[in-house]
Amino acid sequence: MSVSGTHLRELAVQVVSICQLASDAIKEVYYDDKFLHVEYKGDSSPVTEADKAAHTTIVGALSKLTPGLPILSEEQDIPDYQQRRQWMKYWLVDPLDGTKEFISRNGEFTVNIALIERGRPVLGVVYVPLEESAYCGAENCGAWKINPDGETPLHVSGVPEGRVRVLMSSRHRGKEMDACVRKLRLNFGDLERIESGSALKFCRLAEGRGDIYPRFSPCCEWDTAAGQAVLEGAGGELLTIDFQRFLYNQKESVINPHFYAIGGQFSEWQSKLT
Repeated sequence: MSVSGTHLRELAVQVVSICQLASDAIKEVYYDDKFLHVEYKGDSSPVTEADKAAHTTIVGALSKLTPGLPILSEEQDIPDYQQRRQWMKYWLVDPLDGTKEFISRNGEFTVNIALIERGRPVLGVVYVPLEESAYCGAENCGAWKINPDGETPLHVSGVPEGRVRVLMSSRHRGKEMDACVRKLRLNFGDLERIESGSALKFCRLAEGRGDIYPRFSPCCEWDTAAGQAVLEGAGGELLTIDFQRFLYNQKESVINPHFYAIGGQFSEWQSKLT
């Protein structure tokens, strides 16, 4: 199956439908307390029946959509890198991004599905179950949001003329984040801190509701790939803090380097971040 050019746009429609199926499974648990049993993985991260149900739904549907194409999901054993490094194209999935938000019932959790080709996310869908909305991005197709009211294009805000809006998680702070905030304040003046969960931070950037999302705490490749596709489709960039391209499946570990997600082009921000 070809997944380039206009085919990516058509493929995105099918991926949204898969996300909707996973969302139905997630909400069944979310709205019924008796199903909310929390377990913990080896890294102490939580997992629920909703994570597992969404994983099963997505993997089954993607396997039918693109037979033979590898799938890497958070809720599975990670294949050895000697096997993964042979994958020129594969699906990268977080069936329920923001499990802690799901458990706390604040609504800020998503379903993330990305298509990776030669290390780059060429297609990404971030689906927000409680809003029934999908943020989509595809290479050479731009970015767009789908909700019950219809479809709208997404565009980043560019370099802010006034107060810079910094997206961050309420769960992840530290010295590096504090230093970044000081640097931004030095260059922009007063800041607005916007707390947001899961891959929603990428979506906020893509729709112009934030300016920068710095990340200095651990996260994995499935946490960022779909959001990166949406952000880049909307005109933004995701870069390492050394300002290198953000690539996938390049090493044994699936833990991401620290990064800047920018609501614009790095060339416009460079003087503010160096």
